[in-house]
Amino acid sequence: MFVIVSRQLLVNSTFSSVICAPVYTRRDGLHTQVEIGIDEGLKHESSIHCDELMSLSKSSLTSFIGSLSPAKQALLDRALAFALGLTSDTFPEGAPA
Repeated sequence: MFVIVSRQLLVNSTFSSVICAPVYTRRDGLHTQVEIGIDEGLKHESSIHCDELMSLSKSSLTSFIGSLSPAKQALLDRALAFALGLTSDTFPEGAPA
């Protein structure tokens, strides 16, 4: 199971792949993991592992299970930034998203 972390522009584009983070039932409490579960449409408590990003073909992503609340999306954004070593000074003010 995976969470698509690519920006929506890429998801909607003609590119054949997107960047995803795997979801495991294992939770280690790391800053690069986001706990998710039944509220997000899963059957079990799980976590998104942002240290294991991978590119997957859109055609391999065949089943929609659920979505993240704005609060969980914010936690995912923080975990991704931590995993990638991004800081607020990484992007100049006014830079395009």
